[in-house]
Amino acid sequence: MAIGTLEWTSAVRRPDLLAEPVARAVGGLGGLGGLDGAGGVGGITVAEIDPELADTAAFCERYGVSMGESANCVIVAARRAGETRYAACMVLATTRADVNGVIRRHLDARKISFAPMDDAVTLTGMEYGGITPLGLPEDWPVLVDEAVAAHPGVVIGSGVRRSKLAVAGSLLAGLKTAQVLHLAN
Repeated sequence: MAIGTLEWTSAVRRPDLLAEPVARAVGGLGGLGGLDGAGGVGGITVAEIDPELADTAAFCERYGVSMGESANCVIVAARRAGETRYAACMVLATTRADVNGVIRRHLDARKISFAPMDDAVTLTGMEYGGITPLGLPEDWPVLVDEAVAAHPGVVIGSGVRRSKLAVAGSLLAGLKTAQVLHLAN
């Protein structure tokens, strides 16, 4: 999968470019579609980037990736009756997730907010700005916007700021805890 001006290679062959939980998850997805043309398991490829350019707008501008080819992973904290549950929401960089509407109702939360950075980093084992749905805690729902699920190839985080993954939206929609919804605001 070639997106932008990046050099993509198999994510399995470059675990040094992945956070530990992401590397474990990628290794466990071997049955999802086999090797792609670039040697990526299940179509998962990775490219090294400048960590200072990990934020979406700067990344897209520098590496020739359109915002419509980039998907953001937003971690939310849903609260009800004194209990906090976490979920990941995947939306294209061109849209905003409807956190206080669709997502709050879907998670049956009384109150919802973006998870505090320290909580998101500690609970995922990933770097802020690189959090991805691959390798999240097994009990977290992954809410995937319909546009992401239908996309032939999106760029997402790798768990670290120094690289990005390219995957088919169908791979994200097929994750064990994934649910495809209309999340865009």
